[in-house]
Amino acid sequence: MTFEQFTSLIAEMVDEIPAEFLQGLGGVHVLPEARLEPDFEDVFRMGEYLDPGSPDFLGAGEGLGRQVVLYYGSFEAIAEDDPDFDWEDEAWETLTHELRHHVESLAGEDRLVQEDVEDARGFPRKR
Repeated sequence: MTFEQFTSLIAEMVDEIPAEFLQGLGGVHVLPEARLEPDFEDVFRMGEYLDPGSPDFLGAGEGLGRQVVLYYGSFEAIAEDDPDFDWEDEAWETLTHELRHHVESLAGEDRLVQEDVEDARGFPRKR
């Protein structure tokens, strides 16, 4: 799948999300690069939720606000090693995972953050 096709796929998926789940979100973006997890061996970050924190946090002010980012290059790198990689399923799973971070952040919750930390315990770490 090309970068342009992936970007279109994500745009179509965002259009399917009910508006209340996107409330307060500054945008959903697809970036071309791959993003490796810094402390892990060969673990790609497929997406992330960027939350600047409260307006008083480090003088964040309004800034860019809350954003979801998906890394096309990470999807591409994983797909190269997995002939059964399902771009659409993985994109939907990643998008909704990051949107759950957004909704939980608005609610002052961090359950998914805790799940992510627990899941990461099983990933191979750099030596």
